[in-house]
Amino acid sequence: MNTAVVTSSSFAPSFSNRGFLYGDAVFETLKMVNGQILFWEDHYFRLMAAMRIVRMEIPNHFTLENLEAEIQQVVTQNQITSDSVRIRLTVYRDSEGLYTPKTNEVGYVIQASSLENKTYVNQHQPYEIELYKDFFIPAQLTSTIKTTNKIINVMAGVFAKENDYDNCILLNEHKNVVEAINANVFIVKEGTLLTPPLSEGCVKGIFRKQVLEAAQLLNIPVQELPITSFDLQKSTEVFLTNIISGIQSVTQYRKQTYGREVANQILDLINSKNQLV
Repeated sequence: MNTAVVTSSSFAPSFSNRGFLYGDAVFETLKMVNGQILFWEDHYFRLMAAMRIVRMEIPNHFTLENLEAEIQQVVTQNQITSDSVRIRLTVYRDSEGLYTPKTNEVGYVIQASSLENKTYVNQHQPYEIELYKDFFIPAQLTSTIKTTNKIINVMAGVFAKENDYDNCILLNEHKNVVEAINANVFIVKEGTLLTPPLSEGCVKGIFRKQVLEAAQLLNIPVQELPITSFDLQKSTEVFLTNIISGIQSVTQYRKQTYGREVANQILDLINSKNQLV
């Protein structure tokens, strides 16, 4: 397989690229700190699982070690010297065909760019959310993997921008909370940390897993249960999680305002465990 390092401005996918034509691609967003990819094994095995779910052929050289080495090469050759780096690894089905591909072989693209902070920080600025109800995330297995077919998230982003919200909560066909535009959702209700189970259609987030593990270490009661919009209004905390930002506490949903105590406890532990402070 041929590989090359190019600038993002000069990269142009083929018009026959299935990721471009059909959203026939999966991806991982990674954070590298001091030359190490955070939670790399979790990311790698999630990527392999996603490729199997969508019936992509996994190349023999797609090993944990080889992919990590290629990511490191991209960072080095792009002369990125910051302590923290954002990486996106996109794998697309590299085949001719219309809706039905002729083969399941793959190609891939690795992108890297600098980040400001290596430490996860729960930003303290006002952060307001609203429900997005025009379209729904299906509560099914394909919703739990990261594909490039994210038009509902995009439309929710447009809605949030047009209405001056910082983020939106996406719902499934049962009108339950699934996730935010770019993050998993957690709430604190009656002293228990709650998050939607994967069966509701939320992405199997890598940082979501870290939050669940940290909560257990802190002896915070935690449950994966369906969450309704009514639960949002009855919560003392709502926060969003992803691999780049870590935790972002929500300050307002409609007339309800929230604290950030549990979110900060969890984030402090994750930073400490991973030597990010």
